[in-house]
Amino acid sequence: MIRKREVSVREAVQESLDCVAALDGTLNCFVTLDGERALARADEVQRGIDDGTLGGPLAGVPVAVKDNICTEGLRTTCSSKILYNFVPPYSAEAVCNLNAAGGVIIGKTNMDEFAMGSTTETSAFGVTRNPWDPEHVPGGSSGGSCAAVASCEVPYALGSDTGGSIRQPGSFCGVTGLKPTYGTVSRYGLIAYGSSLDQIGPIAKDISDCAAILEMLASYDKKDSTSVKREAYDFTSALVDDVKGMKIGIPSDYLGDGLDPEVEAAVRKAADVLRQKGAIVEEFQLSLVEYAIPAYYVIASAEASSNLARFDGVKYGYRAPEYEGLHSMYKRSRSEGFGEEVKRRIMLGSFVLSSGYYDAYYLKALRTKALIKQSFDRAFENYDVILGPVAPNTAPRLGESLSDPLKMYLGDIYTISVNLAGLPGVSVPCGTDAKGLPIGVQLIGDCFQEKKIIRAAYAYEQARGSWQGPADLEKRCDRIPEHAASGEAAGPESACVSKEVG
Repeated sequence: MIRKREVSVREAVQESLDCVAALDGTLNCFVTLDGERALARADEVQRGIDDGTLGGPLAGVPVAVKDNICTEGLRTTCSSKILYNFVPPYSAEAVCNLNAAGGVIIGKTNMDEFAMGSTTETSAFGVTRNPWDPEHVPGGSSGGSCAAVASCEVPYALGSDTGGSIRQPGSFCGVTGLKPTYGTVSRYGLIAYGSSLDQIGPIAKDISDCAAILEMLASYDKKDSTSVKREAYDFTSALVDDVKGMKIGIPSDYLGDGLDPEVEAAVRKAADVLRQKGAIVEEFQLSLVEYAIPAYYVIASAEASSNLARFDGVKYGYRAPEYEGLHSMYKRSRSEGFGEEVKRRIMLGSFVLSSGYYDAYYLKALRTKALIKQSFDRAFENYDVILGPVAPNTAPRLGESLSDPLKMYLGDIYTISVNLAGLPGVSVPCGTDAKGLPIGVQLIGDCFQEKKIIRAAYAYEQARGSWQGPADLEKRCDRIPEHAASGEAAGPESACVSKEVG
């Protein structure tokens, strides 16, 4: 519509700002919203479109960015009190690529603190709610980004995926989330949780949008030592409605105890759709599935304890108002600045890296990680794509997961192996449960084989038909400003918000 001059960039951005003003009082998708800067950027991008310098598919389209991805001049907090006032002096490489393509960032989305959580309830800025039912969580840690897309506050968003943090909330919110092969999108400017696991990826309404966004995000970056120079980045060429002869494997390990029967039925139905379109679908034993969660949490916590050591109250962020001496300042600033879940993982990581336990836990976890990668390598000798559930169940109610952290960790059982092995994976909506909450199907590919999962996802979407988002959204969101209810446009001042720490 923007390219056809049916709508201006400013109008598109204003519509997103109005939608946020109408819905975010209930959903709480955003930590920081910068309407004035977004509208100024909209005018700049419009000039680029008019003079022909910006002609890509994303030029002028509003976007939200997860709050652990640095944006120059725009507050980036990781949804933590310890970074409540941090304004980066530079942008992440992914954001630079987004800006070069003409993207218009309207704000930063809420998340689990430092991406540690699966529900977006550990944020220092309050919980995010699921647009399908505000009494349920949106998933995490990219819950703010996924909820913002599901509620049409933005057409697409950027998230990060360390153990399923794009795919799991994508499943819970009924949107499409793609985690690329490790090294495909630069991690420069992504505030690290687990450096060997983190990867930035797109969240959108369907796989076509995700493929177009990934083309824009993916690039080789010499500033990131783990960045990979790939031969081609033409992911949209895989949007072909043809899976005839494609071999798809379903790990029988994923369909055992603990999987909700409604989720299993929806995933099997999605597999049947691909079978009817000519794919060869069969079950197989993946093995080592039960070791993925302990290996992941040992490795991720170890890396987190190292990465988060830099937040000490000295250079930036929160500093305790009262202390006696340097060590007292460290202790008080970190104790007051970090939330409970972050402290739990720092302590666990420090323990497994400590003398006497390093070999017993951390090195053993690294060996297990290598074995899991070998297990996937063997699977991809026989299959083009692996299909399975994203999560054992649909979105739980608010408060249920935080009361039992171990249960929350076990909810990542189907997603974390993809990060341990550095593989690409995508979550695509495939149905709803009896409560009307979305269910997602996960498609996993071998390293650098995003095109295969994009092709399979696109063929499935063509057979499934268009996906309907949450109905009667505004009726279920009880705090709608007068200008939004009346249809009156909101000015930029009403959309400039930086939320305070809860």
